[in-house]
Amino acid sequence: MLRKQSKLPVDDLNALKANAVEAYRAAVERANPFTAVQSCIKKNGIPTPKNGGQTLVIGVGKAAPAMIKGLRELLDGPNNCICITHKENGENVENCEMFKAGHPVPDQTGELGSKRVIAALEQVGKDDQVLFLISGGGSALMPAPVDGVNLEDKIVLNEILLSSGLSIDEMNHVRQQTSKLKGGGLLHYADPAPVTSYILSDVIGNDLRVIASGPTVSPLGTKKSALDILASNNLLKLIPQNILNHFEAETSERKSNDAVNYLIGDNRESIHASAESLSKSFVTFVEDDPLIGDVNDAAKKIHQKLKEIESSTKPTAIVWGGETTVKIKGSGLGGRNQELALIVAELAHQDPIRKSWTFLSGGTDGRDGPTEAAGAIVDQETCKRILNEGYQVYDFLAENNSNKALKISNDLLHTGATGTNVADVQILIVSQ
Repeated sequence: MLRKQSKLPVDDLNALKANAVEAYRAAVERANPFTAVQSCIKKNGIPTPKNGGQTLVIGVGKAAPAMIKGLRELLDGPNNCICITHKENGENVENCEMFKAGHPVPDQTGELGSKRVIAALEQVGKDDQVLFLISGGGSALMPAPVDGVNLEDKIVLNEILLSSGLSIDEMNHVRQQTSKLKGGGLLHYADPAPVTSYILSDVIGNDLRVIASGPTVSPLGTKKSALDILASNNLLKLIPQNILNHFEAETSERKSNDAVNYLIGDNRESIHASAESLSKSFVTFVEDDPLIGDVNDAAKKIHQKLKEIESSTKPTAIVWGGETTVKIKGSGLGGRNQELALIVAELAHQDPIRKSWTFLSGGTDGRDGPTEAAGAIVDQETCKRILNEGYQVYDFLAENNSNKALKISNDLLHTGATGTNVADVQILIVSQ
């Protein structure tokens, strides 16, 4: 997890940026997976096996290692354990099978871990207890292709979805219909053993069917509705034939017991932690409407807020949570947070205010898209720094090459893997 800093002054641009970073750190700390699991268990208790049965602990997602450790510290008796997490997460769990898999692109390690999960679930009985720990990233980290579909098909599908501009709900709707474990599939393999899951949400709105594509809840829809999503977005011609064949084939409905699902943390809690940090030095507002949908629309909302608070006589901060979408047009490198920050900087450069300001957009997992940055923290001088090096900001945006632009302006936010994930945090600060 990230280390907190002490209260900072607010009388210059560097101080504004330092306050924004401190508020981001507060958001990440509030989503501490170890603490969140333990708080839930201390409040609700923990189910145990019956008649000498066994406990099976499975953790999947970017926060899986810390969640497993938090649970097992309070768990009596022996247990079997499987953990599938991001390969950049350096944390290990003792006496637990570890699978360090790829994200956002699925890989063979993730598929191997998924097969191990299925094999373990097929061995449990009605007297055993399955404890499942779910966090963001699970959709890519646990690829379990349905029969007739292979890992390469899933990789191609994933790349299409990530570049399509679809919402996370729509992407995971499609993913569920190509997976043995998503959309309640885990419950099918666990039956008849009872399942209790602890869920750290990286999805705005906390729809359990969307978080990690809902392995312990019913699916978002059917193969037909997934096919409709692809068709309405002109994606069918790009989809591998094996997947199209699967969508068109008849399949029987999966039967299983229901799970007990606990939501242990979410984006809303984290953005309020950011606001608490900022309120020491700024008049602070938390926006009720999350920043979701197209990244360009979100940037316009932020720029509008920047213009609105220009007349304030006090230093002011605004905090959002969210998860925007980017429709890939070019071949550059970036992520939704970097793209959002760069667009905000460009809008404010074209239509500036007379005060110092900074804007941070960062993923709470410490990684934004296929880059090493968590996001970016821009200011009123960002575009000038890029222009002074002989580049045009709009050229970078046309190629979705925000990472290079923000390297030039020295505005990338680097944290390393945080070991948690509750979507994104956006922070706007304007000086007095």
